[in-house]
Amino acid sequence: MVLTLIELERYRRQMTLPNFGEAAQQQLKSATVLVTGVGGLGGTAALYLAVAGVGRLILVRGGELRRDDMNRQILMSDDWVGKPRVFKAKETLESINPDVEVEAVFDYVTPDNVDFLVQSADLALDCAHNFVERDLLNAACVRWGKPMVEAAMDGMEAYLTTIVPGVTPCLSCLFPEKPEWDRRGFSVLGAVSGTLACLTALEAIKLITGFSQPLLSQLLTMDLNQMTFAKRRSYRDRNCPVCGNSHYSTSLQVERVAVATH
Repeated sequence: MVLTLIELERYRRQMTLPNFGEAAQQQLKSATVLVTGVGGLGGTAALYLAVAGVGRLILVRGGELRRDDMNRQILMSDDWVGKPRVFKAKETLESINPDVEVEAVFDYVTPDNVDFLVQSADLALDCAHNFVERDLLNAACVRWGKPMVEAAMDGMEAYLTTIVPGVTPCLSCLFPEKPEWDRRGFSVLGAVSGTLACLTALEAIKLITGFSQPLLSQLLTMDLNQMTFAKRRSYRDRNCPVCGNSHYSTSLQVERVAVATH
């Protein structure tokens, strides 16, 4: 896609990055990214994708905004409490960058909609607040060969990885047993979800453009109490009920990034 004069000016500073340039910016403009769970994590990641110039965002989130969401959901405003948050997210993103197309889906990820959503995008950001939606998205991404950036947090801890079907472990390889999860009971500080969201957006940008290496077959863990970060090698489970013993092709050029060997 050809960049307009306004876009060339808007993204001028990032196009000076090594291995980025106008070609990478055009790839961002051509990309469609699905973002699930548009809250403190997904909403903030969507913000940084929008200002980076991703051409189309599909935001998926049911439910209305609560006041106890306001400590972390930076796309929201206090007068929107009680209304569907995904529509406010769309409004805010389009006001920040009118060159980005934003589609708001007022729903949760379900067995009925997940295949259509995944097929509509080039890659997905898994930022849902429960493992039911996460597992549905993971299975659909594997089924359709679409990369997925997996990010989650609880309290002051978080993890991040990039999943490429047929190349890396899927979510079920990493977490075959799902922890108990109370959507209203977990503690959250906005700066923590925001930190993870920025890294999540960066992984998506790397995967779209190939300008730098994403976390393939690596799980980044973060303890923000101690400010400690670790990368752990992850492995595919050949007996995984979702991705085991299968081969997939992806819609993005995965060969541009090397699988980490450490």
